[in-house]
Amino acid sequence: MIDHPAIVGIPLVLGGNVFGFTADEDASFAVLDAFHAAGGRMIDTADVYSAWVPGHKGGESETVLGKWFAASGKRADMKLHTKTGMLGGSELYQPERVLASLDASLERLQTDYVDLYYAHRDYEELAIGDIVAAFDGAVRSGKVRSLGASNFTAARLSAALDAAEEQGATPFTVLQNEYNLIARDAYGADLQSLCVTRGIPMLPFFGLASGFLTGKYRTEADLGKSVRGQRMGKLLESGKPMLAAMDDVVRETGASHAQVALAWLRVQPGIGAPIASATTVQQVQELCASTQLELNEEQLARLSSAA
Repeated sequence: MIDHPAIVGIPLVLGGNVFGFTADEDASFAVLDAFHAAGGRMIDTADVYSAWVPGHKGGESETVLGKWFAASGKRADMKLHTKTGMLGGSELYQPERVLASLDASLERLQTDYVDLYYAHRDYEELAIGDIVAAFDGAVRSGKVRSLGASNFTAARLSAALDAAEEQGATPFTVLQNEYNLIARDAYGADLQSLCVTRGIPMLPFFGLASGFLTGKYRTEADLGKSVRGQRMGKLLESGKPMLAAMDDVVRETGASHAQVALAWLRVQPGIGAPIASATTVQQVQELCASTQLELNEEQLARLSSAA
């Protein structure tokens, strides 16, 4: 696993997007307890989770996590990653707004610091130096240990690193973009090269493609299996070759589809640890077991070429 102070424990980040959404408080607590027991030490959330749910306004995931930290006493054990930048527009990256968003997250999380704070998206109409300066202010407040960029291109991330050096500011030291077996454009060769060269670990989101790579969505009838199922419709045909390749590797290894997907992801260039979410203890145990699965070179190549 790539060396970074916010990346510890087993090479898996627990996604918090389901907390207060498809996992209620009791289910979330059970998932978090199981993740900790399995050696998991990294949790990813955001102030926007889960604003897309009718009646929600964002912050629901952070609120559940804060209650778990208070009840479990595990805050010091965990590396906590959260984000800001989606609950509005580019005004969110004004220095005072970044600090206000951070304070609101800390209140919900019932903590006085976060280990990794992300700019959740880029606003290309803003000067990159202004974004860097605003998030540097979060570190200077003493409430943030390190910074990350999410949904950034190679050109903008490179410019942000240059701006931080010029300003003497805290740089973005982690990237979080979408990347998985069937969606690779947001972490293409240019970004992979930049991350590897500059020592920036990439913690990919949608590591299981919102569940498609678990193999449970094969037909139109399968789309009703979860609230995310309707997102899978366009993948039923385009994703067939990948599922077929995964089926073979599953038979050869005895692992699950989810474990194969995460094992492939874990060894790609520049990857620090994949992010995956769970709503049950059984799912957590399955995901954590993926960190012990080692695919051989031929299997990795077969999966890489199936997309």
